[in-house]
Amino acid sequence: MNGSEKRKNTISPVTYAVAIAVALLAGFGTVYWLSTPSDNRSGMPSPRDTASEPGAGKARGIGAGPLKGLNTGAMTAFVIRPEPAALPEFAFEKPGGGEISSADLKGKVVLLNIWATWCVPCREEMPQLNALEAELGSDGFEVVALNIDKGGPEKAVRFLDETGATDLKAYYDPSGKLFAKFKAVGMPTTLLIDTEGKEMGRLVGPADWSSPEAKAIVEAAIAAADGNTP
Repeated sequence: MNGSEKRKNTISPVTYAVAIAVALLAGFGTVYWLSTPSDNRSGMPSPRDTASEPGAGKARGIGAGPLKGLNTGAMTAFVIRPEPAALPEFAFEKPGGGEISSADLKGKVVLLNIWATWCVPCREEMPQLNALEAELGSDGFEVVALNIDKGGPEKAVRFLDETGATDLKAYYDPSGKLFAKFKAVGMPTTLLIDTEGKEMGRLVGPADWSSPEAKAIVEAAIAAADGNTP
């Protein structure tokens, strides 16, 4: 590889940090950063950790694929992957007990929202996530709201009930490690995952998930899964 090719393929952590900063400034409300006191602080990465991810340095509006150009308006903070990126294998608990693995989610588009009961922005956006699931949820798409509180799934059940999120299932991470595994840097963090289990993009912080822009992103991902990408 010559010098020009190496420079082309090398991603600057500064570039990614700037992209995230711009996205967050364009986002909604407050983001709970790692310094926020909680009972879930162990094992979480710093923003510097995410800068080492392949493809992470691309600006949020760059990249090919079905989502290109759709991160506008309410979704300006959504960072599109230049190409879908592999995620580590993971598993979590479903309502009533039992495990769901990343392999079980393959075959459908998933909007994976990582949240906690102590996160005020999470409370504000949960009804919007519920509205998105109510409108677009199907065998081919699901909003997976994944709670990372310690102490059992009961907190998640109560929280969803209190916020009127009756269309969302109370998924729960008993390991307490998935926040770190997904290299999330703030709370909430939401990942859009394709039918092969790869990340298409993510948004750090709350957003209006019932907005036309959010629906357009999800519908484009679903259409791509169905082979209907223009």
